[in-house]
Amino acid sequence: MFGILGGMGPLATADFLRKFIESTPARTDQDHIPTLVHNIPQIPDRSASILGDGPSPLPVLLAGVRFLVENGACAIAIPCNTAHHWHRDLQTASPVPILHIVDSVRWALTHSTAKADQPTVTQVGLLATTGTLTAGFYQRRLADHGLVCHTPTPEDQADRVMPAIARVKAGQIDEARDLLRGVVERLRAVGAQRLILGCTEIPLALADADPPATPLFLDATAALARHCVDWWTHERPHRTPATLGSTSDTNLFTFRQHKQTPGSDLSSF
Repeated sequence: MFGILGGMGPLATADFLRKFIESTPARTDQDHIPTLVHNIPQIPDRSASILGDGPSPLPVLLAGVRFLVENGACAIAIPCNTAHHWHRDLQTASPVPILHIVDSVRWALTHSTAKADQPTVTQVGLLATTGTLTAGFYQRRLADHGLVCHTPTPEDQADRVMPAIARVKAGQIDEARDLLRGVVERLRAVGAQRLILGCTEIPLALADADPPATPLFLDATAALARHCVDWWTHERPHRTPATLGSTSDTNLFTFRQHKQTPGSDLSSF
């Protein structure tokens, strides 16, 4: 079973699940990937925590991972960019792999250039929340693989990107697109060959703005969905129905001990 640690927010989880299903090469209902979704929205705000304006969401995230593991997930995806700031802590506690969204973006970049016979991408731009940019995990993880990651200027981030995200949340898609258009051009001007849409709302604003001839935008959520399907197809541990629920299977899902704070269990909700 594939686990989805969602709720950040609920629509982002639904958007990921739709892309996950659409990416699955299934001909019948039975061909789809069995999925367990943990959709608890009462998780402290991730950006606020990173910026020092709110409590850490880690205890509740750990409780969500525990729920998924104890109920049979053999891998987990987190359809929230900013929550990957806590990926290391979550993976340390989890006995099953938690696919990292930045690794999925890099995987998608590699596969897209190979399939489309496009030049190798060495420079990207990143459109994301201020929390994600401040956390720096995109920049660090991409740099580890030789990719230069350009980000908006502080002025563009404060005056255009964050207001555009707020406009999308309010249903003002055209206004959001207008705000982002100049940011996109400035990132391209400094050398970005592809633009990573590292926030769930941003693809909604730029859905119709991708040049048809040369793909520019890379939706991180869609990349994660496709990567998860590829993992399930090629890398998951294959266990027969006869072994499910056996002692060895139960041991596989024993959750690693991790220091937690009061209120971190699901009974709080």
